[in-house]
Amino acid sequence: MPYEVTHYVRDTCLCLHVQRAARAVARRFDDALRPLDLTNGQFSLLMALNRSEPAAMAPLATFLAMDRTTLTANLKPLERRGLLEVAVDPRDRRSRRLTLTAVGRTLLVEAMPIWRRTHKTLDRMVRSNSLDDLRSDLRALS
Repeated sequence: MPYEVTHYVRDTCLCLHVQRAARAVARRFDDALRPLDLTNGQFSLLMALNRSEPAAMAPLATFLAMDRTTLTANLKPLERRGLLEVAVDPRDRRSRRLTLTAVGRTLLVEAMPIWRRTHKTLDRMVRSNSLDDLRSDLRALS
C-alpha cells in the first residue's frame, strides 16, 4: 500500500480525529477535576444521576454510550466513596436504580466551577463557526 494512503487516512479519518480530540478533552477535564479525586467519566456519570427520580441502569448505560458491564464497573468506586446508592428496583427486582447521595450532590456542586472554567477554555479553542452546530453534529454521530 502506498504511503500516500496513510497520509490520506491520517488527514481524513473522522474516527481518528474524533478519538484524538476526545482523548485530549478528557485529559483536560481529568487534570482539572483531579483535586476532587474525580475523572471526567465519573463527573459525567454523577451528572447523569443528578435527577429527581432514581435512574435505571439500562437507559443510563445507553445515554453514556456504555455497555452495562462497563457501567457497573464504573459505579463501584463511586458507590464505595458514598457518592451514589444502588438499590433494587421495587417494580422489577431484577433491575437496579441509582441515586446520588447528599455527598455526591455536594461533590457535583464543588465540581461545577471547575467544569465551567475548563469548558470555557475549550470553547475558546474551537474555531468552528458555531459550537452549537459542532455539538449537534457530535450528538448525531453518537
